[in-house]
Amino acid sequence: VSKDSRRVYWMIGGKVIDSFSVRFGACKTPTREGQFTVYWKSRDHHSTIYDSDMPSAMFFDGGQAVHYSSDFAARGYDGASHGCVNVRDYDGIKWLFDQVKEGDQVVVYR
Repeated sequence: VSKDSRRVYWMIGGKVIDSFSVRFGACKTPTREGQFTVYWKSRDHHSTIYDSDMPSAMFFDGGQAVHYSSDFAARGYDGASHGCVNVRDYDGIKWLFDQVKEGDQVVVYR
């Protein structure tokens, strides 16, 4: 996940298979950088903290996840997450969710 290019890349063996536009957390709720693993997947997740749907959520650090965001799809970069990596391509994130396995590596970098 590249913050500079605002893309999430699905890679296998160092080769980019696909990528999607993403947005990140706000200044007060930043998306953490580092190397993580997907520890839980939830296809139809709903955040009780933020009362928000998080379809195709792939959790990698605490409550932070890569997931579809209807807000990102509607407003683009005129908004931010609470730390998650938001994807606006609904079909793309559904496809990615089916590729990713728990234990897969996630790297978030500048």
